[in-house]
Amino acid sequence: MKKIIRIAAVSLGAIGLAACSPGEKAQEAPAPAEDATETASAPEASSEALRLYTFDCGRIDMLDLGLFSSNGEYAGRQNKAADMCFLIRHPKGDLMWDAGLPDSFHEQEGGVTNGPFRVAVPTTLASQLASIDVAPADIEYFSISHSHFDHVGNAAMFVGATFLVDKDERAYMFRDEARADEQTFPLVALLEDAPTTEFDGDYDVFGDGSVTILAMPGHTPGHTSLLVNLENTGPVLLTGDLYHLLESREKHIVPTFNTDEEETLRSMDKFEALAAETGARVVVQHALEDMEKMPKAPEYLD
Repeated sequence: MKKIIRIAAVSLGAIGLAACSPGEKAQEAPAPAEDATETASAPEASSEALRLYTFDCGRIDMLDLGLFSSNGEYAGRQNKAADMCFLIRHPKGDLMWDAGLPDSFHEQEGGVTNGPFRVAVPTTLASQLASIDVAPADIEYFSISHSHFDHVGNAAMFVGATFLVDKDERAYMFRDEARADEQTFPLVALLEDAPTTEFDGDYDVFGDGSVTILAMPGHTPGHTSLLVNLENTGPVLLTGDLYHLLESREKHIVPTFNTDEEETLRSMDKFEALAAETGARVVVQHALEDMEKMPKAPEYLD
């Protein structure tokens, strides 16, 4: 039976199946810190052993980049993009952030073309996890920046984990229109009955300020970004799809298909204020340039 724990706003600013079945109970997410403040900041508690692994979860040729600029600035252009996903290893458990494109695309020579996108998976997420001796069933927590196809491709691997999700995003991904999407919905359907923690606002995953899911709505109603406070690297901000290109971040350019442009712009302002306050390293998850600067597993940031 599905287990959902709802958390009020925290005030910090179909492919391989896992060995655990959807019905198995995973460890519940810890409660948020009681002394959270409106703005996320460096953790007071020690983040000993905290590690951030980056995985190449696919490549995307944007054949019509015009879709990514509501002001028409990208009309007539194309772009080659990365599709990054991440594993955060914390003393209290592992968090998988985003699930990339489906591993099954690895078998498709030359990739798969779908409308304005050509996608490919050069190496599987499963093999990258194996390179650090982690099985999907070992991971305690799973979260997504949002429920678009290229971020949930391997979600079924993690149905034994506790699904951490913004309440508005969960409603969005299981609405009637989403259920009718024969491409994407089968990738997330099993999450509906997975152990789930819903939250409203920013969410301190481990209760010590080291890993905070940040409410950044607009791309989708419950879109989120992630702040990871590492001991040696310092703060790292993972954008989700708040931005798709480095240029989009510089100019605050909003895609045509976002659910709310004004809300997106407010989220961009919130994100940039936090980046400036913390001095965080920003990783635009679809930017090839940023992926090339990240250590490749089994290497990591700490």
